[in-house]
Formats: sequence, structure tokens, C-alpha cells
Amino acid sequence: MGEYSKALSSYERSLEIKKIALPPNHPDLAASYNNIGSVYDDIGEYSKALSSYERSLEIRKIALTPNHPSLAITYNNIGLVYYNMGEYSKALSSYERSLEISKVALPPNHPDLASSYNNIGVVYDKMGEYSKALTFLQKGLDIRQKSLPPNHPDIAQLKRNIDNVKKKM
Repeated sequence: MGEYSKALSSYERSLEIKKIALPPNHPDLAASYNNIGSVYDDIGEYSKALSSYERSLEIRKIALTPNHPSLAITYNNIGLVYYNMGEYSKALSSYERSLEISKVALPPNHPDLASSYNNIGVVYDKMGEYSKALTFLQKGLDIRQKSLPPNHPDIAQLKRNIDNVKKKM
């Protein structure tokens, strides 16, 4: 609804309650930090978003198995912040870590894998490495075409991304 201050206030209140009720490295605390980071990212407060996502990652590294999908999500979110900041090499590193975990944690045609490939492809596009971008975008499209209905908007988005890269080559 775009009511970011209300969302932030609710997430922060939730976090305070969880800090009292739960052990310090409980995964629910990580989820709260993740939610707070998401709001900060949405409003362009990237340093605060990064701080929240990194706190979420610290907790998840302690509380979860090394290849838990929630770790992949957190690395992806950190990559998104770096991407939004224009720090593409850092975004790429986070997205690649997310992909590594997702490859282990998820089935080979899971839509989240497609998202990881898309994100990496988009970063390579921004970096001017169009052939690498195309390779990753195509992998993402292949997965989405196997795992989603043919008229799904995520398939259309990936096709647009591929077309945009081809125009630059």
C-alpha cells in the first residue's frame, strides 16, 4: 500500500517483542530484520537496508544449515541493495552466493533458481558483459518455461530482458 512508515513501525515493534520472547539467534529474528531491510530498500535507505539484511544473514548463518533456502534469499536481498546502489560487482558476488545455495537447496527447475539466473544476467548487462548476461538470462528463461505456465508474467519479463541485451550486442 506504500505506507512504509507504518510498515517499518510494525516490523520494528515485532522485532522488539521477538527479542524479549526468543533466543538471540532465533530464525524469526532474522525474518524480522529481513522485513525491515525490505522496507528500507523500498524507500531508498540503502545503508539501513544493508545493515538489516546483514544482521539477518548473521543470525541465519548461526541458526540454519549452510545451504538453507533462507540464506539464499538473504544473499539475494543483499545483492538487490547493492544493485540499487549501482555497486554491481558486490551485487554480482551476493547473487552468485545466492545461486550457489539455491542449486543445492532447491530442485533444478525451481522458480527461485530462475530468479537468481535473471538477477545475475541483469547485473552482467549493467556491467556491459552482454554475452555473459545472455547466458544467465537464457538459463533463467529455460527454467521458467519448464516450471511456470506459458503466459506467466515472469516468462515475459525474462524474454524482455533477453531482447534488451540482444539489442546491445
